[in-house]
Amino acid sequence: MRYLLPTFALPATLLLEQAAASVLPLVQSPSSPEVASSTPLPLVIWHGLGDNFEADGLHLVGELANETIPGTYVYYIHVGDDAGTDRTATWYGDLNVQLAQVCEDLASHPILNQSSAINGLAFSQGGQFLRGYVERCNNPPVANLVTFGSQHNGIREFQTCGSGDWLCKGWEGLLKTQTWSDWVQTHLVPAQYFRNADSYDQYLESSNFLADINNERAVKNATYKENLSKLENFVMYVFDEDTTVVPKESGWFAEVNATTGNATYVRDRKLYTEDWIGLKKLDEEGKLKFKETAGGHMTLTDELLIDTFKTYFAPPESKALAVDEGWEL
Repeated sequence: MRYLLPTFALPATLLLEQAAASVLPLVQSPSSPEVASSTPLPLVIWHGLGDNFEADGLHLVGELANETIPGTYVYYIHVGDDAGTDRTATWYGDLNVQLAQVCEDLASHPILNQSSAINGLAFSQGGQFLRGYVERCNNPPVANLVTFGSQHNGIREFQTCGSGDWLCKGWEGLLKTQTWSDWVQTHLVPAQYFRNADSYDQYLESSNFLADINNERAVKNATYKENLSKLENFVMYVFDEDTTVVPKESGWFAEVNATTGNATYVRDRKLYTEDWIGLKKLDEEGKLKFKETAGGHMTLTDELLIDTFKTYFAPPESKALAVDEGWEL
């Protein structure tokens, strides 16, 4: 089965080549923070722009995770209380306020806050947001973070709105003409991870979100590096034909010259060499994974997702069994 999750300009829908069988998640509430090695960690999922936490496609992914690793409790991160307000929040709102709400929601959740750790899966812009959660809050702590098609180093182009996406069209002009204004930076979500090397000084001065969580300003937040360094794995997938994220290599923290197209990959950037957020430490410990997968933005397959779940989300005993049974890890 092949999944095509919503991109920047699409409504919250999922296109499937075949109908999927519904598998209800099994909920296990750990009795204490000390979780047995055979018990799977809860999984939190943060969706992307134009999607919502009640979308069928997102829940199919969660159900596949539970089918692959039975007993996995799945929590769908949301900012709005229903599908409509949650989708609107992917476009409109202050990311710092939204992230603070998510931090509070996860810390107070009666199942998540009883687990020794959680795993994190994020799509598109949800990737840098969930990384922000790790850096700023991390309570409960994330063990393994996997992002697909995210914009960890920002975007340098805003996407053209779909013909019927009037929500997008209403804000498109402001995004492109008033990017660095206080109002846009605190109200329009894509602007808060916009990053253009041609206006880098203004980005450092005005960015409401990305410049902070990437620790790019002169004064560094040591907590960001400390928290991200605690990950067991930080896995970053880039789609090889992604034209929605510009540049697509942002998913690996790369800097791409807009004129020449030449990429400066993260190991050659100060972000890494001076270890502003802990990427170098993770890499030296073998915990930083750069992955590429075929297709356009948010094009996923069962095979890719199942491999991801088995490799990074299975508890230790299940991983040992996977090797015995010939799973490809």
